[in-house]
Amino acid sequence: MQETRLQRHVRAPWRGLALWLLSIPAMLVGLWFITVISMITSFVGVLLFPSATMLLRERLDAYRVRLNRWTDVRIARPYLPEPEKEPGVHGVFKRFIALISDPATWRDYLWVVSDPFVAVFTAALPGLLILYGVWGYAVAIFAGDMIGHYGGSDWYAYVHVTEGYGRDTGRILSTVAVATACIAAGYLIGPWMLSFYGEWGRAILGPTKKSELALRVQHLTETRSEAVDASAAELRRIERDLHDGAQARLVAMGMSLGAIEHLLDKDPEKARILLAETRASSAKALHELRDLVRGIHPPVLADRGIGDAVRALALDHPLDVEVSADLPARPEPPVESAAYFAVSEILTNAAKHSGASRVWVDLRYADGMLRISVTDDGRGGANLEGGSGLRGIERRIGTFDGVLAISSPPGGPTIVTMELPCALSSPKISPS
Repeated sequence: MQETRLQRHVRAPWRGLALWLLSIPAMLVGLWFITVISMITSFVGVLLFPSATMLLRERLDAYRVRLNRWTDVRIARPYLPEPEKEPGVHGVFKRFIALISDPATWRDYLWVVSDPFVAVFTAALPGLLILYGVWGYAVAIFAGDMIGHYGGSDWYAYVHVTEGYGRDTGRILSTVAVATACIAAGYLIGPWMLSFYGEWGRAILGPTKKSELALRVQHLTETRSEAVDASAAELRRIERDLHDGAQARLVAMGMSLGAIEHLLDKDPEKARILLAETRASSAKALHELRDLVRGIHPPVLADRGIGDAVRALALDHPLDVEVSADLPARPEPPVESAAYFAVSEILTNAAKHSGASRVWVDLRYADGMLRISVTDDGRGGANLEGGSGLRGIERRIGTFDGVLAISSPPGGPTIVTMELPCALSSPKISPS
């Protein structure tokens, strides 16, 4: 749920303090990391370095998760792909070299060394101001006399705290005024300080150009491999459907026509019966071929675009499906096809597993993204690990750098959202 401005101002100071407190365990991990570095000249240091690096990364992932959740910045994991694990000493040294040569490893250490000092003047500052203001109220109400009596600091900001403080109305009012100003300033600047801290986090904890390129290459390699595997599986399915369906019927029709040719003169009545059966087989073969073509690329998708194609899906769906499409033009054909089959799979899952009675499909294009959300009023509980085909959808749209997000709390509703980057072409008008 989107936070209101008031909620952001109330929560930001305490979130900043929480981020500052994270520096305590992070500093301990950093001390262990630098201790391992000091042993790097021995084989013990080489053996311990990967585990120390992974521990450091785990701690800094806690920062990334919170900054992504609490600020407007988005920080991806910046680490270069690790080599495949190999047994023996060679594998140990290979992993050690990969980790120690990753710039993100040393940026992580820079973070744990510098962050406690940066955070206290950015993210934690609003919370500290509020706490200082609360202390000011305590001084004004009951602690002023005790401070001087027990030899403590006798100043609160610019107000001099002395014995007999409780009877000095002017100093009490001055203390309350300063304390109130500190609290108000803390809540006022909280979101801005947290955002500034988020930018600092992105600068140090985010990926460098080198790691972005390496991660991009890795992603493209994985999606290309998945696309090749999916295409091979699709070709095998088409071959199997042709072999077991239309091809078998066509072979049978050929044999029937051969028999009819011999029966025309001897037994015309039986030839007429075989002709009727052959005609029925040809109709079934044509129907199977149409179903096969529809499964490869539906004609309505080619002629009318994804909006009308999804509406056609909705008409044939057992549930009550409402489709809303606001597309100024048509996406690129490969993206359109991937999006269509993804929606088709999600609707199938909704009918099989959700227990829903209604489904809403919304298609929009904005900021270079085709955004599709499918919402049902079912029982919820869907996830990528549930074996419901969502992982396959994620792989399918991942080929186009698309992303898939699922919100499905127990009891519902289930919302599946997809975003695919694409350009729009001119709308294609079907022939009359």
